[in-house]
Amino acid sequence: MKLLRYGPKGAEKPGVLDNDGGIRDLSGVISDIDSRFLGGEAFSEALRVDPSTLPLASPGSRLGAPVSSVGKFICVGLNYADHAKESGMELPSQPVLFMKATSAVSGPFDDVLLPKYSEKVDWEVELGVVIGREARYVPLESALEHVAGYCVVNDLSERKFQLESGGQWVKGKSCDTFGPIGPYLVTRDELTDSSSLPLWLELNGKRVQDGNTNNLVFDVPYLVHYISHYMSLQPGDIISTGTPSGVGFGMTPPTFLKEGDIMRLGVEGLGEQQQRVVSYT
Repeated sequence: MKLLRYGPKGAEKPGVLDNDGGIRDLSGVISDIDSRFLGGEAFSEALRVDPSTLPLASPGSRLGAPVSSVGKFICVGLNYADHAKESGMELPSQPVLFMKATSAVSGPFDDVLLPKYSEKVDWEVELGVVIGREARYVPLESALEHVAGYCVVNDLSERKFQLESGGQWVKGKSCDTFGPIGPYLVTRDELTDSSSLPLWLELNGKRVQDGNTNNLVFDVPYLVHYISHYMSLQPGDIISTGTPSGVGFGMTPPTFLKEGDIMRLGVEGLGEQQQRVVSYT
């Protein structure tokens, strides 16, 4: 099932994508796609709903982030060997973890804002993992039982804030609109294997990232297992699993986003995003 949230920003309703690509209104069945829903009985009950029995939403409705009130937005750095190489950094022996502020979460087609004083805003297409059941000290072999589903993430970064301003990476990762999620949360019963998914990003129509999750250094089960030993994972938390090569600061010369640029990105089976870059006003 492809779960989604649609409507004006701040007033989104829960929905589901039907077999014809239409948005069906789930608000008569559930109140929202949030931690309570994902971690409760309503989640499994919703999976049994026939979308064709639900009301159709208006065509062209805005899509918001498919998960409401994300608790933790956990990112994994340098998790593709080719990206570590282009970054000039050694391949990590353990997952590199950092947080992205949840205030960065935005819809998959919302504008991306260039922050004030920014100079080096960059793109990163990633596979996102949405937690569905509390995970604490989870064995590797049962890690996927704690996953509700998957989504596309654009882990935007301001490289000057991230790498040249001291402190931790979180400063360069957490600007408003730097976490587009969606368009859908594709449930694990529909996407049973995340280990070999093509993922890509185009900038102004040119393909700049072209990877596959079979090149992850640390795969999804291992990440859930590993992270759960350092913090509990709660329903609605998101793990962004890393990006392949092709980011702007790895180019020669480095290339960064500017006003008017268009990013289009996707992960096979999880849909596509598109964002326009605008200046902060």
